[in-house]
Formats: sequence, C-alpha cells, structure tokens
Amino acid sequence: MKKFTLMVFAAAAFALASCGKNEDTPSQLPKAADVSQRMDYFASHGWEVEEISEKDILIPSVFSDTYEKYAEIQDKQGLPLREYSGRNAKLYTYEVKNYSPENMKMLAELLVCDDKAVASMVYSEDGGSIRMPVS
Repeated sequence: MKKFTLMVFAAAAFALASCGKNEDTPSQLPKAADVSQRMDYFASHGWEVEEISEKDILIPSVFSDTYEKYAEIQDKQGLPLREYSGRNAKLYTYEVKNYSPENMKMLAELLVCDDKAVASMVYSEDGGSIRMPVS
C-alpha cells in the first residue's frame, strides 16, 4: 500500500510540475536584457545590425489584421508573441548592414518583454514591402 501511495504522490507531483507549460514555447527564449545580448541574437542568425531606436510599447490585447500577420511570423520562428498580449514591452529598431536587395534599406526589430525576445522581424524601410523572419 505504501508503494502505491508513493507512486500516486509522484504522479501528482509530476502532473502539477507540468501544469501550465506550453510545449510550443521554447523553454529558453533568447535573452535580450542588454545591447550585447540583442546584438548577439541577430548575429546568431547572420544579421549585422546597428541599433537606431528604442521605444516603450504596449502589445495589443486584441490583434488587428496587421498585428496578426506579425504574430504569424513569430509563430514560425517559435517566438511567443501571443502569450505577451496586453503587456508592456520595448521595441528596438536596427538598420541591417549586410543585406540590401535592390539597394533597399532594410530594418530589423526586436520586441523585448521581461528581458527576453518575444518577437523579431526584418523588413524594408519602404513600409514593409519585404517582411521576413529573423531566423
């Protein structure tokens, strides 16, 4: 009987420890607390960037069509933007130095919440006629 009780407690503890975890979210989101970590994030994907701005934003609670398309890019990269809806974040914008199709100026952005990257994208400065994931 003791062995059975111990097994029940062990199973319950495992179930509680697993509760609330989203298996689709990477266990380790990219760290983005400081300039070095943010630059390393882009470099790890082959992008050479230079930071040009940062601003505080509120991730919308309800996504517009445009924000939904942005969220789909994040889904493909394994970044959990949707989980951060309604939260305050910092948006860092960069100039891409090593990619310029048809001589277009390219920008990159990184959305940071709780010192972790929750969204990123590379896009053309002309209003985003070119949009692509960082990874």
